[in-house]
Amino acid sequence: MQLSTHKLMKDLRAVVVDTEDLIKATADQTGELIQKVRARAEESLRAASHDVQAVAQEGMDKVDSQVRANPWPAIGIAVAVGFVVGILLGRK
Repeated sequence: MQLSTHKLMKDLRAVVVDTEDLIKATADQTGELIQKVRARAEESLRAASHDVQAVAQEGMDKVDSQVRANPWPAIGIAVAVGFVVGILLGRK
């Protein structure tokens, strides 16, 4: 489940970037059809951005609830990560 969510988020980000590029590339184009397509693309981009934010917020909420439910393991993990980062940065 986690892998499919990760892939979905990656794909959704790619769609957002591609849509932004498309909107920029057609900025100087005129015509009723182009304007309609740009408007739909901009609306889809807003919706996709909202979805990405909602999924990110949901993930942060889950992490927050896990940390609150298990504070000592979370502190242990944070200390271990800090220790490893310190060692890696100390090597240079």
